[in-house]
Amino acid sequence: MKNKSIPFEFVLDALISIEPEVKPMFGCHAVYGGEKILLVLRDRADHEDCNGVWIATDKMHHAYLQKLFPKMRSVSVLGGSKDKVTNWQMIGKEDPDFEKYVYKLCEMILHGDKAIGRIPAKKRKKN
Repeated sequence: MKNKSIPFEFVLDALISIEPEVKPMFGCHAVYGGEKILLVLRDRADHEDCNGVWIATDKMHHAYLQKLFPKMRSVSVLGGSKDKVTNWQMIGKEDPDFEKYVYKLCEMILHGDKAIGRIPAKKRKKN
């Protein structure tokens, strides 16, 4: 995958010390730190309301993260409706504080904040 196609490349620069790995996911770019998926970077023409940085988290961390990122919201394309709360949260690229908040996310990742990152379920082998 060519780096030129990755949106919001400043995220990778900010996380360089953990040697992030980028993998394709949902037609976007998933950012891993070791075995944990941390973020998804998305900037596409479809579902523009879902463009930005997706945060791999869990509902139990939403209140904590919402205090830090007041305009954080669920990723509507994953929930089936705009009102459904999903584990995945996002900071939309339209947020005036987008870069500031995303840099804060990166700092949290570098400091090992447990609210960010999930270990994906293992894929079953096909017989």
